[in-house]
Amino acid sequence: MTSSAISSALSTLSISSTAGGAKNITAAAIGNPVILTSAAHGLANGDVVAVAGIVGTLSALNGTTQVVRRVTTNTFSFDYDATGLAYTSGGTVTPNTWTPIANIHTFSGFDGSAQNLDVTNLQSVAKEYLIGVKDLGNFTLELDLDPADPGQLALLAAQSSQAKKQFKLTLPSANTATFFGFAKKVGSAGAVDQPLKRAVEILISGDVTWT
Repeated sequence: MTSSAISSALSTLSISSTAGGAKNITAAAIGNPVILTSAAHGLANGDVVAVAGIVGTLSALNGTTQVVRRVTTNTFSFDYDATGLAYTSGGTVTPNTWTPIANIHTFSGFDGSAQNLDVTNLQSVAKEYLIGVKDLGNFTLELDLDPADPGQLALLAAQSSQAKKQFKLTLPSANTATFFGFAKKVGSAGAVDQPLKRAVEILISGDVTWT
């Protein structure tokens, strides 16, 4: 059987920065998922957008942050069940812009585990459990230190402000993993005959959306 393995070479990790320009919504196909029309929107799978200004009961999307999926030239969708809602008019999506983080050598993550909730009682013949809330753990990086790289500077700023940021891992297959997280650790290290290194630990907050 031919391997379907994906090389990790050319993978990139980006951190969210300022908002880009708003894209106008002109139509919506109601269903699960909901499909929105926006002429020549220029969005890509995995982009994160803020939704506003929709008229109709689909306005339930207003004020939410969504991950773009199933992109065509003039349409895109969200993993959102809009069954029973109605689109009347209007609306915009405003994408995050992304700052790539340079010099990454290794990454690993999505390695958390839910808590085991012990519900054993006196009538149990063996241990009984419920599973707790999903915990996706940390996302860690090893990279060469570059004090002028905008992505590394954004990590330091996020660590200093303790701000929750959005991150997007893009694989060479064009698949993406988008998630919120906190830059808990942005460390530095040096050694003889070694470039200066950074070790980064991002605490994932919430779920990871794969496209």
